[in-house]
Amino acid sequence: MTRILLIRHGHTELLGKVLYGRMSGVHLSEQGRQEVQRLAGALKERYQVHEILSSPMDRARETAEAIAAVQPAEIVFDSDLQEIDFGEWTGRSFHELMVDQRWKLYNRARSLTGAPGGEYTLQVQLRAWNALERAAERHRDKPDATVAVVSHGDVVRGLLMLFLGMPIDHIHRIEVFTGSVSEVILGHPYPQVIRVNQVF
Repeated sequence: MTRILLIRHGHTELLGKVLYGRMSGVHLSEQGRQEVQRLAGALKERYQVHEILSSPMDRARETAEAIAAVQPAEIVFDSDLQEIDFGEWTGRSFHELMVDQRWKLYNRARSLTGAPGGEYTLQVQLRAWNALERAAERHRDKPDATVAVVSHGDVVRGLLMLFLGMPIDHIHRIEVFTGSVSEVILGHPYPQVIRVNQVF
């Protein structure tokens, strides 16, 4: 059994304004730094984390480092946990996107629609699951291992959809706040979702 703590990185200044996706140089805001400090403290009180698995993107790395500062756990970076590749939509404001019919279709039918020049959400879901499988294998001989997984909003939502057996088209039915943690137990015969979108 492996406990997976699915963590969304902390707040950024561009959140809700621009679809920043894989843009470089997007760091935690002051609000985000406060969020991840609270998160790190709460995790320290509740769990012994054996590994911190993180997207390599700046905002995720900074979140992972805050957790590592209070947990004796190594950070492992895995590009399969990075943000969705939004292709030509990267860097566009949400005001611009709201009048793009492709964006509207993308958010109605994620199973059938990908970002132009980018990824399908199902591809993202699969690569993120592959990262978790590798982590679980690394801890196969450790009973009750806990892995903190730092990633991005839709990546975490996609994994929760997978574990709950929900169609990816319903991805917006689950909220995942910045600096939140969702807990999943990977075991037999199926994963168990213990909590979703807990903030501290």
